[in-house]
Amino acid sequence: MRTPAGKECRFYYANFHRGHNEQECRLIDANPRSPRWHPDDCFKCPVPDILAANSNPNMVLEATVRKGILGMGRRVEVKAFCSRHLIDIEEPRVGCRLCALERPGIQQLFDNER
Repeated sequence: MRTPAGKECRFYYANFHRGHNEQECRLIDANPRSPRWHPDDCFKCPVPDILAANSNPNMVLEATVRKGILGMGRRVEVKAFCSRHLIDIEEPRVGCRLCALERPGIQQLFDNER
């Protein structure tokens, strides 16, 4: 679904049909340690770009809204985890290196870099 920032995100949900006024980020709402989500958070959220760059089905994302100094400058921080190899993913846009190595033809690309 298209976010208020104009990007596609599978975690964003909106319902304005027949007088409803519902908007939510299901990724941030799933994190009980995060402050509540606001539609303005979508404008600085890296999740749509991560999802566009990496379609690994084993990547699990966790998002948290962080407040800036004096409550100003909110931002969304994202952590990624590989559910197949049980490791943290350093760069979510790139994905899990071990999952990439399991794909046919990918090993040759890494061997050629050496």
